[in-house]
Amino acid sequence: MSIIASKSSLYTTFRSLGLLYLFFIVGLFLDSFYMVAITENAQFYANLLMFTVFAITIYKVNKRLKIQMLFAVLIGFVGEYLFSVLLGMYTYRLENVPHYIPFGHAFVYLAVLLFAKAASIKKHHLKIERFLAIFIIIYASVFLIFKNDVFGFVMTIATLLILRNKPRERLFYLTMYISVAVLEIIGTYYKCWWWPTTAWNVIPFLPSSNPPSGISLFYFLLDLGTLWLYKQTHKTAWRRMKNIRKLRLQSIN
Repeated sequence: MSIIASKSSLYTTFRSLGLLYLFFIVGLFLDSFYMVAITENAQFYANLLMFTVFAITIYKVNKRLKIQMLFAVLIGFVGEYLFSVLLGMYTYRLENVPHYIPFGHAFVYLAVLLFAKAASIKKHHLKIERFLAIFIIIYASVFLIFKNDVFGFVMTIATLLILRNKPRERLFYLTMYISVAVLEIIGTYYKCWWWPTTAWNVIPFLPSSNPPSGISLFYFLLDLGTLWLYKQTHKTAWRRMKNIRKLRLQSIN
């Protein structure tokens, strides 16, 4: 059954976000401090799992999603080396950029996209968006109060303010926020990477938790970059899709 066409919101959620979060738990475990105590090749096993699952997934999805996944990997490589290696925004366990990380960005993008585009989810999108927004505010506030996470709270508020005037993208980015939060909590718990005590370790008036709550703001750059590259390389297909969307809206009104 197609995730997009599924009429069951539970099925859609499990097949997209559920499997993604399970992959976080299993995949990052292979590069965790638990595995490091057993083997020196922990990161190799995490890379091997990622490449295997990525190959299977990109074989199964349609051509448009294949291209978007590859763009997400490309932008993921650039972003990781920029933010981690050059700017020191966060640090990986071996002080490198593990190969599985940029490919993992593609999985996050794909899972959130399939969830947000599914008919069963779009049918209830206003209720879901309201729930996610409330949860995010509570989540960021807890981090601010109990972990002094000013950096994460500021990014969270910026995210919510940006999404106020973007109703079409709101569900996707709110879901991305939650998914990145799950990823960061698991990754930092496993000590696959860690964040400094202040933003970029250079802005003392922006203390940060490990991880900061609103770090998904930077993942949005990945999503926007992936979409931009797809538009630039498939202008005819993108124009056709916009025309179809416009006709659908006209028929509804």
